[in-house]
Amino acid sequence: MHLPVKRLRAEATLPSRAHSGDAGLDLTSTVDVDVRPGERAMIPTGVSVAIPEGFAGLVLPRSGLASRHGLTLSNAPGLIDAGYRGEVTCAVVNLDPSDTASIRRGDRIAQLVIVAVPAVEPGWMEDLPASERGAGGFGSSGGFGEARPGEAPRDPSGLA
Repeated sequence: MHLPVKRLRAEATLPSRAHSGDAGLDLTSTVDVDVRPGERAMIPTGVSVAIPEGFAGLVLPRSGLASRHGLTLSNAPGLIDAGYRGEVTCAVVNLDPSDTASIRRGDRIAQLVIVAVPAVEPGWMEDLPASERGAGGFGSSGGFGEARPGEAPRDPSGLA
């Protein structure tokens, strides 16, 4: 599939794969910025894209930045709809408790994955079809933070 990309800034880099077969196209920064611990920043990539109808772009964090530097995307995944033609901008957040994350022009900061999106038409129903999972939500599949036998799961929102 061809993905039309428009250069909006002279220092922009064409999104590309690091390795053959990679799902994500690397997005790079067009600015130098230091993101202090707990701080957020909007990082321009200098490109806009024309995603074909029936598809969407997901902007995902880079695993190395997240694991080594605590730098991730505050809205991961970011969603680019097929009709959007503005600049792809990455909303980053530094989750490291003590170190500043330094981003420099040309640094790979996120990755763009193009996915097929089926056309759906929502409709009100009195009842939904049954499923094996049912209404089981947060923590219902077990694992970390499981409630002890006879204890209700903790709901920190106070809504339940």
